[in-house]
Amino acid sequence: MAVTASGTCAAAWADFTALAAVFAAGAGATAAVAVLRPLLLGRQAELTRLTELARRRAEQVTALSHELRTPLTMIRGSAELLAEGTPGPLTEAQTRFLKVIDHQSAHVVGLCESLLLQAKIEAGLFDPRLERTDISQLARDTVSAMRPLCAQRDQRISIDTPQVTPLIRADPQLVTQALTNLLSNASRYTTAGGHIDVRVAVIDAGLCVYITDDGAGMTREQRGRLFQRFVTGRPLADGTGIGLVITKTIVELHGGSIMVDTTSARGTTMMFTLPRRSGTGTAGGHR
Repeated sequence: MAVTASGTCAAAWADFTALAAVFAAGAGATAAVAVLRPLLLGRQAELTRLTELARRRAEQVTALSHELRTPLTMIRGSAELLAEGTPGPLTEAQTRFLKVIDHQSAHVVGLCESLLLQAKIEAGLFDPRLERTDISQLARDTVSAMRPLCAQRDQRISIDTPQVTPLIRADPQLVTQALTNLLSNASRYTTAGGHIDVRVAVIDAGLCVYITDDGAGMTREQRGRLFQRFVTGRPLADGTGIGLVITKTIVELHGGSIMVDTTSARGTTMMFTLPRRSGTGTAGGHR
């Protein structure tokens, strides 16, 4: 059985109360140590148990992810062969259906990858592979990859990066995933003909990335539900909320923070910071 936050707080309060009672009774350090020893042993045992539960959960998610990705890969491969016309020519309607199959299969594969990453992080089985990274270049590459999807939805996407971007130590794959999650989220909630703006800015602490959409925005209540699994916080939402949870985890793994500026019917800006670390340099950029 998992320990809830309230249960953990209650246990900690009970430990504090027991120790306070010892000092209130005028007992010396020896008595306090005698009280603390079993309490610390109990907390250590509980930590070990929770760590083992997290590890087992990660193993289960890994197995499930593998079982799902294998058939989905075969489905996507078959769809690609059909789209290429290998078995024969397709009608326009059949081509549209194949695009839906490919897009939805890719979405489920991405969800599997996100669940797997989150489980590994929670179990302490994952560490980011930090290297000197040009965040502006990652942002430009991610925007380029997103342009076809935005074009299908008649959305415009623009990007603004510094002329010179400091190189920072980051995991390029993870940062790309965070950018992709936020851009996909912005596109999902921006109407046809809408605009998405991406901006990378140099700040005192390092870099800040802004992703702004002119979609429906969020109310205060919807904003409060963000960064929770299986809760999107957006109106008419059909997502799982996993993408924002993963993005927040990725940013915090890098020592940064993620923030939201939103108003109902006035769009949303998601921004995250990445701190500058020792051993960084600079990279030329362009607008």
